[in-house]
Amino acid sequence: MKGQKGEQIKLLTGGDSLMAYETEDQETQYCFPDINSSCVKGKRSSHGYNITYLFVSLLSAWTVFLNLLVIISISHFKKLHTPTNMIILSLAVNDLLIGLIVMPVDAVKLIETCWYFGDTLCDLYMIIMGLLLSASLSNLILIAVDRYVAVCHPLLYPQKITMTKTLISIFICWFVCLTNNIAFLVSSRHFDVLQKTNMCHGQCTLIVSFSWTFTDLFLSFLVPCTLIITLYLRIFYVAYQQVKVINSIIKGGKCAMDGSVKRKSERKAALTLGIVVTVYLLCYIPYYMLSVIGTTVISSTMTFLIWSLYINSCLNPLIYALFYRWFKISVKCILTLKILEPASSLLDIFKDYP
Repeated sequence: MKGQKGEQIKLLTGGDSLMAYETEDQETQYCFPDINSSCVKGKRSSHGYNITYLFVSLLSAWTVFLNLLVIISISHFKKLHTPTNMIILSLAVNDLLIGLIVMPVDAVKLIETCWYFGDTLCDLYMIIMGLLLSASLSNLILIAVDRYVAVCHPLLYPQKITMTKTLISIFICWFVCLTNNIAFLVSSRHFDVLQKTNMCHGQCTLIVSFSWTFTDLFLSFLVPCTLIITLYLRIFYVAYQQVKVINSIIKGGKCAMDGSVKRKSERKAALTLGIVVTVYLLCYIPYYMLSVIGTTVISSTMTFLIWSLYINSCLNPLIYALFYRWFKISVKCILTLKILEPASSLLDIFKDYP
């Protein structure tokens, strides 16, 4: 029999001088008991097991709900169809898929400590998870470029950043991320075969060669993060200079005031999206650095960092709610079902709704 059994002897006392011994069998549990190469199943208390599933279910539902509000808002109201909001829409779709697919599947994998869904679904899950994490970073690059042009080159913004160019850029980012992750998976599986890696049944992991790890480190981490940080440092420097100039000419008349209002709006958008970018990078950079180290990292630390990335997906709509008036108004319209009214998509939510 495959199970390993141990005996624990307990001394029981009772009555006057009654003594008895009891043996208790403790059997090691396996993911697939009928397979000799099965992984060992981790032990979980029933109380922690149920609480964890409840927490993950609520977190997943909350993430989907909040990002669905963002998607409906931008998709429904024509006034919100701007290049910047298209990138926010792409990021919201990304975050919704994380809450809908990645969170539940990874929770089952984490709590059950076994992968029950087969190699094909394991590969598909790895592709989807890698796609969504890399697409998040790609969307943040597009946001940084958009805000850089809007703040640093405002006169060129209408010509440089158009709806068509933005939508093409979003499509290219998603396509490149998908292609890259498929290539990453194929390379890792080929590396497994060459190294004859012995993996037990019930495990869903990737083992990658050093050359591919180095390439991925450069293309998926160093270049994007450096670009985003550089652009935002430039954005905040230019914004600071603009504030000084506007304060010095504030008495220059209506034209100066009109220009200052527009630039203030652009700076506020840059600040809001800068917070979104900063929060993501604070989670992403430690996770990626430790993931490169690999097996020397404590598993609980990696689990915490990757779930920090997942939780970040439900934080973005909350940031919009704090800083974007249009999001507050559009959510009110959605929850009160005013979007079902005829021609509601053509209304200016900034003027027609208090």
